[in-house]
Amino acid sequence: MIINVYPGSPYPLGATWDGEGVNFALYAENATGVELCLFQTIEDPTEHVQIKLTERTHHVWHAYLPGVGPGQLYGYRVHGPYEPQNGHRFNPNKLLIDPYAKAVAGTINWDDALFGYQMGHADADLSMSTSDSAPFIPCSVVIDQNFDWKGVKPPKIPYHRSVIYETHVKGFTQLHPEIPEKIRGTYAALGHPVTIKYLQELGVTAVELMPVHHFVSDKHLIDKGLTNYWGYNTIGYFAPDVRYSSSGIMGEQVTEFKTMVRELHKAGIEVILDVVYNHTAEGNQLGPTLSFKGIDNAAYYRLVEDNKRYYMDYTGTGNTLNAMMPNVLRLIMDSLRYWILEMQVDGFRFDLASTLARELHEVDRLGSFFDIIHQDPVISQVKLIAEPWDIGEGGYQVGKFPPGWAEWNGKYRDCVRDYWRGEGGMLGEFAYRFTGSPDLYEDDYRKPTASVNFITAHDGFTLHDLVSYNEKHNEANGEGNNDGDSHNRSCNYGAEGETDDAVINAVRSKQKRNFLTTLFLSQGVPMLVAGDELGRTQKGNNNAYCQDNEISWLDWSKADKELLAFTRKLIKLRLEHPVFCRRRWFQGQPVRGVGLEDIAWFHADGREMNEEDWTNGHAKSLAVYLNGHGLHWVGYRGEQITDDSFYVIFNAHHSPIQFKLPFYKYGDRWTKILDTSEDRVEEDARKSYGSRKTIKVEGMSVVLLHHPLK
Repeated sequence: MIINVYPGSPYPLGATWDGEGVNFALYAENATGVELCLFQTIEDPTEHVQIKLTERTHHVWHAYLPGVGPGQLYGYRVHGPYEPQNGHRFNPNKLLIDPYAKAVAGTINWDDALFGYQMGHADADLSMSTSDSAPFIPCSVVIDQNFDWKGVKPPKIPYHRSVIYETHVKGFTQLHPEIPEKIRGTYAALGHPVTIKYLQELGVTAVELMPVHHFVSDKHLIDKGLTNYWGYNTIGYFAPDVRYSSSGIMGEQVTEFKTMVRELHKAGIEVILDVVYNHTAEGNQLGPTLSFKGIDNAAYYRLVEDNKRYYMDYTGTGNTLNAMMPNVLRLIMDSLRYWILEMQVDGFRFDLASTLARELHEVDRLGSFFDIIHQDPVISQVKLIAEPWDIGEGGYQVGKFPPGWAEWNGKYRDCVRDYWRGEGGMLGEFAYRFTGSPDLYEDDYRKPTASVNFITAHDGFTLHDLVSYNEKHNEANGEGNNDGDSHNRSCNYGAEGETDDAVINAVRSKQKRNFLTTLFLSQGVPMLVAGDELGRTQKGNNNAYCQDNEISWLDWSKADKELLAFTRKLIKLRLEHPVFCRRRWFQGQPVRGVGLEDIAWFHADGREMNEEDWTNGHAKSLAVYLNGHGLHWVGYRGEQITDDSFYVIFNAHHSPIQFKLPFYKYGDRWTKILDTSEDRVEEDARKSYGSRKTIKVEGMSVVLLHHPLK
C-alpha cells in the first residue's frame, strides 16, 4: 500500500475525515517520536502500514493522509524515555488507542503484552516489556460524522420540570420481552418505540445513562469470570462503547447512538451521560499501557511529586487525571463539546466530580476546570450535575459547587432514609431536605433545582432491597461479602420481628410508597433509579458493579404493577402542580395579595411548629402547608402561574396519629388524594375534611390533602 503523507494540521486533535482524506493529530509533549499505524483488518494486526510522523506543532504530532477515509483502523506507537521514576513510561512496543478516537473496534483481549513492563520481576514496573501488544488491543476507527437529525432538536427541558431516570443501556432492555431479541441491551433498544412508550407513560423527562464512553473490563474481574458491568473505567472519552452496539463496530456504533438520541428527543426525553473524567482504565504503576500512559504519562496523570513512579489516587481506582494540565483540560472540554454538538446529548453527571476540582491537593471549588466550563458558550448551557465527593481528604463537597451546577444531594438521601427508618431528632433537617436544601444552596445564589434528590442510585441497594434486607449480600462479587457500603442500614422499619409474610410484604410496600412520595413531592430535581418503580431486586447485592447478568438486569416478568401505577400517578401529580417544583425558594412569609405565608409547618395538634417542636428528639411527625394560591410563580416563558394548595402530613411513628387540620384561613375544605397506607393515588375527590377537623394518619405513612384554587 502506497500512502502519501502531507504535514496536515495540529488541530483538531484525533482523526478527522474531510471527504478527501484524514488529518491525524496526537498530543505527546514529552515524546521523541510518534508512529501512526494503519491496519487492513481487525483479524490480522500484522498487516499494517507504519508511518513516522515528522510534523510537530505545540507538542502535537500530525499528518494528513489523502485517500484515507471512514472505517480506517489505526493506532499509535510512541517513542520516548522509559523512566518510571521520572514519570515517563514510553514503550513503542505497545499499540495505543487514540485519546480522541470517535470509535473503537472491539474490546481488549487481556494478555501480559498489554503491560509496559515485564511482569513477574521484582520492582516489575521499572523493567520494560518488549512484547508487541497489537494482537490484544482494539484499534481506533476513523468515522464519518455526517448524520441526518431530521430536524429533531433537543427538548431543552428546564431543571424545575425535570424528572431524571438513571438507567443502564444494557440492563434496561436485556430481558424485555417486547424488544426484538437481536437488539436487546443496545442503543437501538433504548431508542425503540416500546422503550420510549414506557418512559413517556412513566412521566420521566430525562434518561441518565450510566457510562457509555468506551471502557475496559478489569483483568482481575475477567480472571474471576466477572466483568465491569457499570463501566466506570473509561479509556475513550469520545467513543460510544462498542458493547452496546447492535449494528457494527467500525463506526456503526456512532450512528446507532445518534439514532437513539434522536428518537428520545423526538419523544421529548433528554439524554444525560454519566461521565468519568477523574481517572482512566490504566490504573496505577502496575496497570496496563493502553493509551494515555504510553502517549505521555507525565502529561496526563497526577503523579506523586517526590516520586513520579507512583500516582496520586483520589478515586480508589489507581490513578487520577491531571485536570491542572492544559492538555487534559482541553481533552475534557473537547470531549464534552463533542457529545453536545455532534452527539446532541443534553447534559452530564460527573462521577467523583470533586477530583476534577483539585488544585494541588485541596479541593478548589473555583478551580480551573469550573472556570473554563463557566465561560464556555456550549458546555455552560447544558445540564451539569456533580457527584460532589471523592475519596481524598476534604473530598465531600455537597453544597459547595459553583452556581450553574446541580449536585447529587447525598444529604437528602441520608436524611430521608433516616427519617423513614424511624430515627428521632430528624424533623429540622427533614424540613430542609423537603424544601430543596436551602441550608446548602440558597446562600450561594443557587436555586432549589441545584439539589438532585434521590433515595437510591446505581451504587447501593435498590429501593426494594433497601426496605427488605438488614445486611448486604454481595457474595456473588467474589470478595467474601466485604465490598460495598457497609453502612447501609435497613429501612425495614415495622417489619422487624414480624413472621407473617403478608404483613411483612405490606410494610415493605408501604415503605416504598413513603420513599417515592417524599421524593416526588420534594423541591429540587427528583432522580429515580430504573426498576425502583417496578420493585426490582438485586437479592441484597448493594455493589453489583461486576454483575452483567440477572442480578443487575431489569426482570420485566416480575414487575410490581401496582407500584408502577402508583409511581406514574405521583410523577403526573408533581408535573401538573408547580407548587411541588418551584423555581424559587420558599420564604416562610406572607405572599403579597394573599396574606398567607408560602409555606407553614404544623404540629399534630394543629399548632404551627415552634423551636421546641423542631428540637424534640422524640417527635417523628409533622405537616406542611404549601401555598399555591399565592404562588405568583413566573413561568419559564414569563407567564404568571398560580396553583392549588396542599397539606402534606408525614408520620414516621410506628403508631397512628390524629392530625388536626389548620385554621380556616389556610383552607376551608381539604380533600385527601394520597395515602401511602393505601396502594393508590386518588384522581377524584374521595373524602373531604373541614378546617380544624382531625384526620387519622396511619403509622409510617404520608397523607396528601388538596385544596383547589378559588
